[in-house]
Amino acid sequence: MEPIEFRYELNPPERGRTDRILMVDLSEFRVGVRTVTPEERELYLGGRGYCLWQVWEGTEPGTKWDDPSNVLVLAGGLLGGDPGWPGSGKFIAGTISPLTGSFIDSNVGGHFAPLLKFSGFDAVAVTGRADRPVVVIVDGDESKVTLRPWEGSDGAIMMCEELFDQLQGEDARNNLAAATAGPGADHSYHGIVNSVYFDKRRGRLRSKQAGRGGTGTVMRNKNLMAIAVKCNRPKPGAIAAADPQEVKVWGSAIRRLIKEVDPMGLQLDKWGTTVLVEYMDKFDLLPTFNYQTGHHEDAKQIYPDVWADRYFDHGIPDGCYLGCTLACAKGMEGHRLMTGPYAGETVGVDGPEYETAATGPVVGIFDPEYLLDYNWYCDDYGLDTISVGITMGFLFEAYDRGYLTFEETGGLELEWGNVDAALELLHQIAQGEGFGAVVGKGIRHCIDQMAEMHAARTDREIADVRAELEQFGMQCKGLEFSVYVTKESLAQQGGYGFALKGPQHDEAWLIFLDQVNNEMPTFELKAKALRWFPLFRTWFNAMGLCKLPWIDVRHPDAGQTEDPAKNLPNAEYFAKYAGAVRGKDMDVDDLIAESERLYTIQKLFNLRQGFGRREHDNIPMRAMGPVFANEYEQYAQRYDAEIAEADGAEALAGMSDEVKLARVKELRKDRYWKLADAVYEERGWDADGVPKAELLERMGLTDERFTQVADRARQ
Repeated sequence: MEPIEFRYELNPPERGRTDRILMVDLSEFRVGVRTVTPEERELYLGGRGYCLWQVWEGTEPGTKWDDPSNVLVLAGGLLGGDPGWPGSGKFIAGTISPLTGSFIDSNVGGHFAPLLKFSGFDAVAVTGRADRPVVVIVDGDESKVTLRPWEGSDGAIMMCEELFDQLQGEDARNNLAAATAGPGADHSYHGIVNSVYFDKRRGRLRSKQAGRGGTGTVMRNKNLMAIAVKCNRPKPGAIAAADPQEVKVWGSAIRRLIKEVDPMGLQLDKWGTTVLVEYMDKFDLLPTFNYQTGHHEDAKQIYPDVWADRYFDHGIPDGCYLGCTLACAKGMEGHRLMTGPYAGETVGVDGPEYETAATGPVVGIFDPEYLLDYNWYCDDYGLDTISVGITMGFLFEAYDRGYLTFEETGGLELEWGNVDAALELLHQIAQGEGFGAVVGKGIRHCIDQMAEMHAARTDREIADVRAELEQFGMQCKGLEFSVYVTKESLAQQGGYGFALKGPQHDEAWLIFLDQVNNEMPTFELKAKALRWFPLFRTWFNAMGLCKLPWIDVRHPDAGQTEDPAKNLPNAEYFAKYAGAVRGKDMDVDDLIAESERLYTIQKLFNLRQGFGRREHDNIPMRAMGPVFANEYEQYAQRYDAEIAEADGAEALAGMSDEVKLARVKELRKDRYWKLADAVYEERGWDADGVPKAELLERMGLTDERFTQVADRARQ
């Protein structure tokens, strides 16, 4: 296979867009360019929308994740790439997921999307499968794309050292970026896309992760090792906004707000997202022992002050793209790896983020050194720290309760807090060996395997065992839960269950607003929030922007607004920024209207794939309330009061512990499905979760490719 070179005419950004998509066909070993029409641009916006569009158009109903026709898309947004706006380095990896069987989108920061835009492309879409490992190199300076075999080292991050050396020449490494997948993705459905860039302040490569849903598994299945971008074009003003002066005004305003507010709030600049470990633990929301409880005394060992004082390097601005004053992308230097193929070597670790740090308590481990090993290896193997950690938590509990034996694990003692077993299982997953070969397919697959093994061993019915396992297997739609206890947050239960791609917090992160701030105390406010929050997030993912400056930097005037949970003063800054770039007046309602159309298309994609109805919004009992007696006993006063309110104190007094547990489960399920009814109505869906005809008409989605999907779903 000889390398090919494709020369293109540079189309620089104008009002945030290049209107060009780089098209790569690995089966044909061919590269081309697609021009985006005004109609396509208006309908799909960018970012998540461009991913959704290319996957919808390039696949058919029933297309599987490992079909060569599956499309992997990496797309930034029209507002991304301007260092004058904090958090403008985001892009979306989108494809059909090996875990869910439908469209998955995963957002990530770094330098990749801005450099791709400056090189002339809003997105890159990859189809087909190469017959050997390959890399794609976009040279924005020469207006050239090279597609060539890769014969170098492996490892999602390690390989970039070699690749960047080949591309560097006389250029500075900070003008290089890459999207890569690691060897662990060859053996697991939890593969990630790493966004790798050079941090000149630390003097090493760093990475951020598009972690959810197996995007890296699809990338490696296509034999695509990396897409690298090299571009030295100037950054300030490079997105060519319609009104550059207005961009500066609102960019300065949001940066000034961050500097004033963050030190008095979450202090992300100091602690990064590890600050949430302490918040979640103190509000009984930190998942310990597979979400059985939300608090543990040992959690103090991984509180943010521990990370800040012992590990994070102060004095280094840690934004994942230029100009971000929030600077939450923490990292540390000099960690000595304890296990695995690089045991004894000293490495720099990017993170941990909250979600990675919180996977330790899920398996009963509160050791920072374990988490650093786990974090680094997941990144270089190319594995999702969340899905791997939550799958481990399920298996540790299954082992603890006798659903899984020492022999069935291949000799791994999956006992709570066993660091050696957890790390050995991680290495097995990455290498596709032993018990790890089963675990790497995710909780849904593990439930099927374990139900058969346990039923055969105990002479029980497989269906009965599966039903028991499903109560504490923390997955929905095939995707593992992200890391928050939701038993007492009805809003976050819905945020997970009604999310289109599965239980990932970025679509509806309501746990803080609901249970920490108590800003949606009524049933009605929760239902309304489960409409507007996903629409805000959809818009951010379409625009190439980070959500943290909107929702996590609390505006001082938010409490005086009609709906404090929306933090509307901040959202208005983003509307002004969008209008200045695009050359038109925009308000928050405009953002919601744009994103609602895109959100509805994504819902239709699920229906097209055979998913997306009410039955698919079911969540495990553990997400709603207690599964086993020990969980009830820990919060008996709370649950007893709930039964007494529903049935009366006299009825409660006559109940056995077993009946009480069953009754609480019944009450919690009933409450959840009542919320579903209310949210479906708010979103314009029917009782089965299918968009109504009037919603499609209001969204302008009257084309047959949309209406026929909805019509078939209603039949």
